[in-house]
Amino acid sequence: MSKEIGFMDKMLAFGVHLFTASGVLAAIMSMIAIADSITMGPCKLREAMIWLFIAFIIDGIDGTFARKFKTSEVLPNWDGKAIDYVIDFATYAIIPAFFMYYSGLFPPDLNLIATFIILIVSALYYGKDGMVSNDLYFVGFPVVWNAVAFYLYFVTSWSPVVNFTVIVIFSILHFIPIKYPYPSRANTVRTPTILLTLVFFIVNGMILYFFPKQVEWMSWVSMITLVSFGIVSLYVTFTMKKKAVRQ
Repeated sequence: MSKEIGFMDKMLAFGVHLFTASGVLAAIMSMIAIADSITMGPCKLREAMIWLFIAFIIDGIDGTFARKFKTSEVLPNWDGKAIDYVIDFATYAIIPAFFMYYSGLFPPDLNLIATFIILIVSALYYGKDGMVSNDLYFVGFPVVWNAVAFYLYFVTSWSPVVNFTVIVIFSILHFIPIKYPYPSRANTVRTPTILLTLVFFIVNGMILYFFPKQVEWMSWVSMITLVSFGIVSLYVTFTMKKKAVRQ
């Protein structure tokens, strides 16, 4: 016999939806900071990225709460995934593109083109069937342009042309079927993924804290973490292909 859904169950479930929706507040605060950077300088871009990181964290843990409080069962008329997708497209695509447009990362004649590329490929990726595989991996490079913006502006010191090339490469990777770990979901590489995610947030949080001062060892650890994510993705993709061939 199933447990009767009570008032408190509904309040807890609705609280999860409110928590998810709060990501849009971080989104608008990030946009305000980017707009302020035009007159107030790079310190506002740091503030904008902090808000994007907060949105990142909200998105990373709201699904755990949703499963714990069974929001889809308790509130069947509310679609948490729909709320999530709306906010995700803003915080992972639109606002990072806006950030990079105003941060001077690209050659002036390619600035708007880079912005258009990011937004078009992100919209297409969200419409792709099987964006997340049955075994809970992202298929193709996920829409995390906030992370790309962070690395290009706060960690690396590459030329505008190289930065534009990076955008093109990651745009192509959206549609190449490499499997990328989904940190908040259980899969075969959950432990290393969680450890790398923790290092990612701790080290990159420190980089933001010390900005505009750059601490070399932090940048190295941050880049090693990024490369490690890539190695894990390739390992998952090709070991699973080998298992499928054997079967």
